[in-house]
Amino acid sequence: MAVEDRSAAPALAARARSARIRSPQPTGRGPRPRVQWKAYLYLAPALLVLGVFLLYPLGQSVWISFYDWNGLSLATWTGADNYIEIFTDARLRASFAHAGVLVVFFAVVPVVVGLFLTAVLGRAARLRGLSFFRAVMFLPQVVASVVVATSWLAIYSPQGLLNQVLRSLGLEVATRSWLGDFSTALPAVGLVGSWVGIGLCLVLFLSGVAQIDTELYESARLEGAGLFREFFAITLPGLRGQVAVALTLTVVAALKTFDLVYVTTQGGPGDATTVPAFLAYDRAFQTNQVGSACAIGVTLAVLILVISVLIGRIQPKDGE
Repeated sequence: MAVEDRSAAPALAARARSARIRSPQPTGRGPRPRVQWKAYLYLAPALLVLGVFLLYPLGQSVWISFYDWNGLSLATWTGADNYIEIFTDARLRASFAHAGVLVVFFAVVPVVVGLFLTAVLGRAARLRGLSFFRAVMFLPQVVASVVVATSWLAIYSPQGLLNQVLRSLGLEVATRSWLGDFSTALPAVGLVGSWVGIGLCLVLFLSGVAQIDTELYESARLEGAGLFREFFAITLPGLRGQVAVALTLTVVAALKTFDLVYVTTQGGPGDATTVPAFLAYDRAFQTNQVGSACAIGVTLAVLILVISVLIGRIQPKDGE
């Protein structure tokens, strides 16, 4: 009997294999997950606030931007004329060009200087008073923008601190009304943005460096890597996420800057420092061109969104 069982074993195994082959394979389509309505209930208050105070006003601004309206009388439909004016009006084009110049001062300069200071401070991690230095560098972020603008307005005045320093150094020929000169007004405003942004970038980068494995730096130094090689091989790749965040914050600040221009120059001299946000305010509340002001605001919002998405692409993906 045992012999018969052993002889039948191969046949039974073959039938079992054929049964597994003929059996239907799972399709991977399981029951659909149940919708967690409670989660949406918890999110409802935040979504309601977002819709009432952000999405609805934004949609209304888009709608108004297609009209010629002074804010009081009946509006007249103009279609895309307000948007076409942005590309055809020399003053509007110049304002966006000025915003591009401010991006260099508000974003590029702070990021470059912040990376340089991060590399230097990384080598001087045990320097006494380093925490105080970081706090001082971040201080402009804490001070209100109007206070910053007022302070620099006094510094840039003809009898201000900057001109006094130049006179004391025998550079009387270099003194001028910095905010009243067509050639220096926009760079002067931009340097204020650089001063404010450097501290923010430095703090972001230092926090990012603290997350990099210190063994990488130790290995690089044992191999004789210098400051520049260590920075480009370890620090900069490790700060991709922080650089993306810093660029996003500073570029957005440059494109939507208003209070700094309003307090220091009022868009002058002439139109030398006009920027889109200031022109939107001027057209809405000074010249009663509400439709045009809304078109400028919508265009600026779209531009900021596109640039933010492009900057976000440099952030490291999961697993990188």
